[in-house]
Amino acid sequence: MSPRVLIVEDEPDIVELVSYNLRQAGMEVDSAGDGESALERVAVQRPDLIILDVMLPGVDGLEFCRLLRQRPDVRDIPIMMLTARAEEVDRIVGLELGVDDYVTKPFSPRELVLRVKAILRRVDGQARTAAGNTPRLSAGPIVIDLQSHDAYVDGAALTLTATEFNLLQTLMERRGRVQSREELLNVVWGYQYAGYGRTVDTHVRRLREKLGDAHEMVETVRGVGYRLRRDKT
Repeated sequence: MSPRVLIVEDEPDIVELVSYNLRQAGMEVDSAGDGESALERVAVQRPDLIILDVMLPGVDGLEFCRLLRQRPDVRDIPIMMLTARAEEVDRIVGLELGVDDYVTKPFSPRELVLRVKAILRRVDGQARTAAGNTPRLSAGPIVIDLQSHDAYVDGAALTLTATEFNLLQTLMERRGRVQSREELLNVVWGYQYAGYGRTVDTHVRRLREKLGDAHEMVETVRGVGYRLRRDKT
């Protein structure tokens, strides 16, 4: 089945441009002009990915993201946020709310499509891994279930976004090995793009916060990247 993408954008020209390029890439496309109607669309037919503008009438993009991440049935849908170049604060807040990626306006339609494909490949890869022979990974007090996409610390369930889960899975699978920001961008986000190291840093910080007392398991290797400690069992 073709992946379904929901575009949440109130500028018709942008909706038309993005829709055309996504359809040319073999995807099904739906759109909504505001956050409230987008939440209704998600409830009726779950998309595989959401492209979300920050500046929306009524429920804006950040509030939409916050509301979506609070709903257990749809909180793991990947979100790509569209922002203006001057809206760095919105990009940071979006990442903290669980946005998986962002593209700044004006943007290249070709790059946007490539980034969408990268996210969809990552999600598909997670599903294939979950169907494999290693349904669970553990490291000290941290346990993740690859089939149910659940994560636990000392038996207590964590609420992770899809990207946070994939980041934790990557670090656990490569426990003890330092992962550079560039490598994590390639593996977790599915692309290599200069200047996006801050995206990795923001997600690592959010992941640590959610790990609570186990946050020290994720170590910073200065000037290189991150690793999951091997010396705790």
